[in-house]
Amino acid sequence: MYPRLFTLNAFELFGHRLGPLTLHTYGVLLAVAFLAGLMVAARQAKKAGLDANRLTDMAVYVLIAGLVGAKAMLVIVEWPYYSKHPGEILSWAILQSGGVFYGGLLAAFPVAWWYARRHQLDGWQTADALAPGVAIGQAIGRLGCLAAGCCFGRPTKVAWAITFRDVYVSRQTGTPVDVPLHPTQVYESLAAFAIFGFLLWLSSRRRFPGQVVLVYVALYSAARFVIEFFRGDPARGTVFNGALSTSQFVAILLLLGVAALVPYRLRKHRAGGAAISNPAGAA
Repeated sequence: MYPRLFTLNAFELFGHRLGPLTLHTYGVLLAVAFLAGLMVAARQAKKAGLDANRLTDMAVYVLIAGLVGAKAMLVIVEWPYYSKHPGEILSWAILQSGGVFYGGLLAAFPVAWWYARRHQLDGWQTADALAPGVAIGQAIGRLGCLAAGCCFGRPTKVAWAITFRDVYVSRQTGTPVDVPLHPTQVYESLAAFAIFGFLLWLSSRRRFPGQVVLVYVALYSAARFVIEFFRGDPARGTVFNGALSTSQFVAILLLLGVAALVPYRLRKHRAGGAAISNPAGAA
């Protein structure tokens, strides 16, 4: 893989020594993922009759919350290590890492709710418009993980295994070098691309507001639960004496939440439709 696009040697500028400066592939793909997500979200907002500018502003807040939440979850999951090395919590390695996606997702929800309430946006309509953008951003972002070597898979002998050769990857993320691994980054990227396509199809066929975002959460959680069995990176944490990874446990909770919310949202939507078609006092 190619974790670095290029590196500039140290140089002087206005009497100050700068560098060496490295442009990491992960950072570039993360920027591309964010821009792609914004474009899709703006397009979906216009189709839904929402204020596209307001939605893109909201996406910036959600992105910041997601980045902070992902890194905070990484620290929580790896607390036995960081409790002994507190100085590394704000280290450059933490800033470079992608963190734990579920931490970002869980942090993004309250920020999105706050922003929607503050600007009087319909929460479910807004979430439906954002969901495909999140999916496409995630699909591209995982390719950045592939380039960086993080989120790597278990050793395997399957024909499509990938082998990292660059020792720079190993130093940055602990990825095994010269060992065939499951390309779990590719698995998740392909799953996210598929989810993105399905969400676009569903957007014009949804039965109630909130269906698109709930389907996104359900599909991603199911895909992540399965992919976790092939992950080999230790920085994921476990629960129940190692029976499940932290992400699998969160996936189960989210799936249960979706299972409870879908019939509730459907009933509420039908009740609202009935009230409109037959308002109180009508003959």
